[in-house]
Amino acid sequence: MSGAAEQGHIEAIDHVQLAIPAGGEEQARHFYGGILGLPEREKPPALVRRGGVWFESAKLKLHLGVDPHFVPAKKAHVAFLVRGFQPIVQRLRSAGCRVIDDDAIDGVIRIYTDDPFGNRLELLDVSPTT
Repeated sequence: MSGAAEQGHIEAIDHVQLAIPAGGEEQARHFYGGILGLPEREKPPALVRRGGVWFESAKLKLHLGVDPHFVPAKKAHVAFLVRGFQPIVQRLRSAGCRVIDDDAIDGVIRIYTDDPFGNRLELLDVSPTT
């Protein structure tokens, strides 16, 4: 009768939003922009008053929104694909961030860390091995 587009389907994720506590924007900029190297994008003027900060590139959109009842995400997490994995892991360690190596999946190099607010993050190495 009709194709998938005519029946409706989810095609992709537009962005991921993590919660941060009120006043956490500068810590977020230091961690996500400075340590992880994500480029900050200016929020639309109508949303600036809500607080938070956005980081976006061609392939990634991470929005950090202020939650007045903030509780860190300890299990739910964002998983970032990382090219140049070891330099980022070293920056995390040098900054005093907790880095947990994980070898639970054969052939997958990954770590877990927490942002300054306690939100869990996963980083997976997609760097060429040859």
